Amino acid sequence: MQNHFPLWKNLLVLIIFGIGIIYSLPTLYGEDPSVQVSSTLATKIGQEQANRIESEIKSAGVTVKAFEFKDGRILARFNNTDDQLKVDDLLRDSLGSDYTVALNLAPTTPGWLRALGANAMYLGLDLRGGVHFLLEVDMDAAARQAEDRYTEDVRLALRNAKIRYQSVSKDGGFIKVTLKTADDKPALLTILDKDFRTLDITEPEAQDQVWLKVSEKEVREIKKFAVSQNMTTLRNRVNELGVAEPIIQQQGENRIMVQLPGVQDTTRAKEILGTTATLEYRMVDVEHDVQQAVAGHVPVGSRLFFERNGNPILLDRRVIVTGDLVFIEYKVETKTVNGQKVRHKEKVEKVINVATIQGVFSNRFQTTGLDSPEEARNLSLLLRAGALAAPVEIVEERTVGPSLGQDNINKGMLSFVVGFALVVLFMAVYYRLFGMIADLALAFNVVIVVAILSMLQATLTLPGIAGIILTVGMSVDANVLIFERIKEELKNGHTPQSAIYIGYEKAFATILDSHFTNLVVAVVLFAFGTGSIKGFAVTLIIGILSSMFTAITGTRMVINWIYGNRRVEKLSI
Repeated sequence: MQNHFPLWKNLLVLIIFGIGIIYSLPTLYGEDPSVQVSSTLATKIGQEQANRIESEIKSAGVTVKAFEFKDGRILARFNNTDDQLKVDDLLRDSLGSDYTVALNLAPTTPGWLRALGANAMYLGLDLRGGVHFLLEVDMDAAARQAEDRYTEDVRLALRNAKIRYQSVSKDGGFIKVTLKTADDKPALLTILDKDFRTLDITEPEAQDQVWLKVSEKEVREIKKFAVSQNMTTLRNRVNELGVAEPIIQQQGENRIMVQLPGVQDTTRAKEILGTTATLEYRMVDVEHDVQQAVAGHVPVGSRLFFERNGNPILLDRRVIVTGDLVFIEYKVETKTVNGQKVRHKEKVEKVINVATIQGVFSNRFQTTGLDSPEEARNLSLLLRAGALAAPVEIVEERTVGPSLGQDNINKGMLSFVVGFALVVLFMAVYYRLFGMIADLALAFNVVIVVAILSMLQATLTLPGIAGIILTVGMSVDANVLIFERIKEELKNGHTPQSAIYIGYEKAFATILDSHFTNLVVAVVLFAFGTGSIKGFAVTLIIGILSSMFTAITGTRMVINWIYGNRRVEKLSI
C-alpha cells in the first residue's frame, strides 16, 4: 500500500485538473476585431437605429462576421483589422458627436463558458497592440501651486484676524508679507506658529515684513504626493475610457508610464490623459473698471481673465467652488528656436461663461457656454475622474499596431511549441513510460498556469510567455530528479514498488529547496520590478507553485494507478 493514494486525494487532483481545463479553454478562442457604438445622449440606441447602422456597414461592402445589439450598445465583429478600421472611419463620419465609436477586440468565448465565469486572460500592449505614453510630472509647477495656496491662505488668515497689511505676494521663492504697522508683527507670528508650521519664517531688516518659504521637507512631500495623486487620477480617467487592464506605473521620481492595450484612438487618449482640468467658480467683480485692469491697475482681491472671445473680465480672487475638483489646462508646444527644438509650456485659463445666479447657489447647478457636446463630455469625464495634482507632459508616445501584436503572439507561441516539443520528445525517449507521464503532467502544468492567469484576469505579455516557457523547464527538472532517484534505488537492489516510494520521498526535499529558492527570486522580482519584469515574475510564481503540484502529486497519482497495488517486476524507466 506504499504507492496508493486515498480516494479523496485522487478526486482532489482530478477536480483541480478539470477546473484548469475549463478556465483555460477561453484562451483558445481568441478575439475578433470589432467596433463598438454607444449613444452619448440620455437615450440609448434603439432597434431602428441599430438596423440603420447595420445596413450602412453592409452597404459599404464590408463583410460583418457578427452584429450584436444589446442594452443599447452595438458590437460589430469583423474578420480582419482592415475591415474594422474601414467601418470605424465610416461610422465616425456619419454618426457625429451624439455617438461614441470605439475600436475593440471582442473575445469569442462561448456563452456557456462565460456563464461559468471563464474568460480569456488579457493581452498586454506587445501582444494586443495599443498605445504607450510616458508622462512627465511638472514637479516645479506642483511646488508653485503650493506656494499659491499658501499665499491665499496667509492673506485670508490676516483678514480673519483683522491684521492690516500692505501686501502678501510671491517674490524669489518667498511669500513676502508687508504689514501696515510693525506693531502687528507679534500677532502675525502667533498665527504662523499656530496654523502655518510647514512654512520657514525669515525676519528681514524691515520691521514691518515677514518672509515665508515652504520648507524643503514640505516640498518633497508635495512632489511625492503630486505623482501619487496623478497616478490615481490617471487610473480613474482610463477607467472612464473603458480600457481593459491598463498599465499605469511610476518610473523614476517624476515620470508615469501609461499603456492602453487595444486603444487605437491616440488623439482622444492624449486629450484625456494630458489635460489638467481644474474647474473654478468665482464671483464677477462689478465694483471696479475692467479697462483700468487691462491697463495694468488690477484691484487688490481681483484677477483679470479673458473670455473665449477675447473680452477681458474681472473676477474675485476668492474661489466660491473648485473642481479640485475659469477652466484651467496646460498645453505643451514644441517650437524651433535658433535651429533647436524647445518645448514651451503654456497655462491656459478659460472663462467658460459669465452666468447670473438665480436662486440659491447650492450643490446642484449647471455650467453653460462650452463649444460642443464633445467638449462637455470630456470636461464631465475629467471632473468625475478628478483633477491632476500637477501638470503632466507627454514626453514619449508609441503605437503598437494589432498586426505587430499578432506577430509577437505567433513568435512567442512558436518558441513555446518548439521548446515544449523538444522537452516532450527527450522525456519520452529517455525515461519511456515515466517520461510520457511527466509529459502529461507538463501539459497540465501549462493548463493550470493559463487557467489561473485567466481566473485572475491577469495581463499576459511577451515576458509572461517567457515565464511560462521557463516553468516548463523547471517542471521537467523536478521529474528528472525523481526519476533519477528511482533508478538509483533500483540499482541499489530495492524492489520497484519500494524504489518508487523512496524516489518520491527523498527527492521531495531537494525539489522543495530548489523551487523555494526560485520562488524567493520571483517574489523579489515582483516586489522591486516594474512593467514587463512584473509580468515575468507573476507567471513564474504561478508556474513554480503549479509545477510543484503537477510534477510531484500529479505524476505520482498516475504512476500509482499504473503500478500501485500489484506485484511489479520491472519499471519502464
